[in-house]
Amino acid sequence: MNKVISHADVIEQLSDGMTIGVGGWGARRKPMSLIREICNSDLKNFTVVSYGGPDIGLLCAHKKIKKLIFGFVSLDMIPLDAHFRQARQNGELELMELDEGMVQWGLRAAAMKMSFLPTRVGMGTDVLKHNPEIKFVTSPYSDGEQYVAMPALHLDVALLHVNKSDHKGNTQIVGPDPFFDEMFARAATKTYVSSEEVVETSELGGKEGAMYNRFERSLVSGVIHAPGGAHPTSCAPNYGFDMDHLKEYSAAAKSFEDYSKKYLNLSHQEYVDVVGGKNFINAIPLPQF
Repeated sequence: MNKVISHADVIEQLSDGMTIGVGGWGARRKPMSLIREICNSDLKNFTVVSYGGPDIGLLCAHKKIKKLIFGFVSLDMIPLDAHFRQARQNGELELMELDEGMVQWGLRAAAMKMSFLPTRVGMGTDVLKHNPEIKFVTSPYSDGEQYVAMPALHLDVALLHVNKSDHKGNTQIVGPDPFFDEMFARAATKTYVSSEEVVETSELGGKEGAMYNRFERSLVSGVIHAPGGAHPTSCAPNYGFDMDHLKEYSAAAKSFEDYSKKYLNLSHQEYVDVVGGKNFINAIPLPQF
């Protein structure tokens, strides 16, 4: 049961028009090596579900997204991704902009094989005004309360980045920011995981390490060994945000050609070498809040 595959193998499993969920959060633990591989491909017209960061910005810059379902698109310390801003202002995307909790609830509904879940999130906001397709449901009990019926966000594929994996698809997210990656995995038909390390099962720490295994290995269709694969986003405790690179990336929204020539159309290892090497990435300090 060896699930270790290459970046190219993942691309072969994708097709135009798929609904793809991208794990991580803003500029934290994004599967950027897989995102760059998609950008380098001929694939297009995706519906993408994400708590967005530079994953969404790069896909926007390469015209890969037909529809975006999102709670935000932020680089954390840089509040709004410039490439996403440009695409949105130019009207290049269909948008389903939701409260962060509604995205979570939509993923959870899909994970539970439900068509929707009731919630109070979004009540009294313009989220519902701008998403008229979202319906309401009335409690069948004596309270008769009306709830938002958040529709399930079913995914064809989820792309995630983790700290460790074995060849069977057992994974570990050991940093403080697992967020909703397990919901992405459970909402998807297939899940592909890029990993900082691919180790023997015995090196995952047994019972003590099991608490960091956020979702079942049966959900994982493929594991990609990608040291530094979240760069320039953080992957605690391995490395922090590369703020110099994020600033360079943001500035490239004004003229993308130079950034593209320097950092894209490369293999993952070539990219790592160009940005300074594995040791450089692993030496990026973790943020202090």
